[in-house]
Amino acid sequence: MLPRNRPATSKLFACFGQTRTYFSHFDLSPGSADVKRHGGKVLSAIGEAAKHIDDLDMGLSKLSDLHAYNLRVDPGNFQLLSHCIQTVLAAHFPADFTPQAQAAWDKFLAAVSGVLTSKYR
Repeated sequence: MLPRNRPATSKLFACFGQTRTYFSHFDLSPGSADVKRHGGKVLSAIGEAAKHIDDLDMGLSKLSDLHAYNLRVDPGNFQLLSHCIQTVLAAHFPADFTPQAQAAWDKFLAAVSGVLTSKYR
C-alpha cells in the first residue's frame, strides 16, 4: 500500500509502471526533485486549464501539441493521472472530497484529458 502523503505523480509512477517509460531520464523515486518538479508542472497546467475553463482547447493547445507530437504520450496515461490526482485529493481532504466534489473533479479532469488527447485523432 502506498503512503497516504504520496503526491499524484509518485502514485502514477508506482501504480502504473508503464508511465515510467516517458521519464527514463528522471529519478522516479518518491520525493525526488524530478518527480516534484513534474508534479508542479502538472498542477500548473491544471491551474491554467481552470483559468481557461470556457475555452480549454485554446488554453491547453500548446500542451496538447507537446504531448501528442513531441512526447508522443500514450493518451490512456492522462486518465490514469486523473485517477491518481483524485485519489490524492480524497486522501488529503476527506471531509471536502464529497461525492459531488469527486464528480466535479472527474468531469473537469476528463475534459482536460479530452483536450490533451484531441490532437491524436
